[in-house]
Amino acid sequence: MNFTHEVQGMVCVAQGANHGPAPIPEEGKWVKAKEIKDISGFTHGIGWCAPQQGACKLSLNVKEGVIQEALVETIGCTGMTHSAAMAAEILPGKTILEALNTDLVCDAINTAMRELFLQIVYGRTQSAFSEGGLTIGAGLEDLGKGLRGITGTLYGTSVKGPRYLEMAEGYITKIGLDKNNEIIGYRFVNLGRMMDMIKGGMDANEALQKASGKYGRIEEAVKEIDPRKE
Repeated sequence: MNFTHEVQGMVCVAQGANHGPAPIPEEGKWVKAKEIKDISGFTHGIGWCAPQQGACKLSLNVKEGVIQEALVETIGCTGMTHSAAMAAEILPGKTILEALNTDLVCDAINTAMRELFLQIVYGRTQSAFSEGGLTIGAGLEDLGKGLRGITGTLYGTSVKGPRYLEMAEGYITKIGLDKNNEIIGYRFVNLGRMMDMIKGGMDANEALQKASGKYGRIEEAVKEIDPRKE
């Protein structure tokens, strides 16, 4: 390092308050983080692109500064899915500092990485007080059976009212209406479960039936309609 003439001529004064960083919670223990390898944790975060036309939910499992697991879920412009495919290939194996300064293809994914970085280095992770943290593979538990992300898709117009298209239970096939034409329930298909059964050799129609369910007072409906066509 180079020092100016003024600094070179100064008297050395001890730093009395040099007690290091404040400890942060990490996987069930308190850590004074000084280097990237001091950071561990599992957490989620949301990012958005500059025109705010798409969003990304990013989940990272970091062990000793290195990303061991990444789950990338996107909503918005269709190009984001291909960006997410590249990001899922890029992220694992990188330190969180490398990942923060790597182009993750989509602005929304880059923003999500920034938001996660802040959570992780400040000790605000989901696994902050979980002894030993979460095992690699915990990210897939967010997706549930069938390993399929669920995007709530609801639509409505002032002229024709609401349409339920996709909800937590799955793909909505019918919405049930009462005598006032108000929604009182719906029928759905869990596409993840259905595809698992078909891949296991089950007939598609049987799988469709087994993966179907209902919610609310659909049995009391005066009329059932297809939300995509009627």
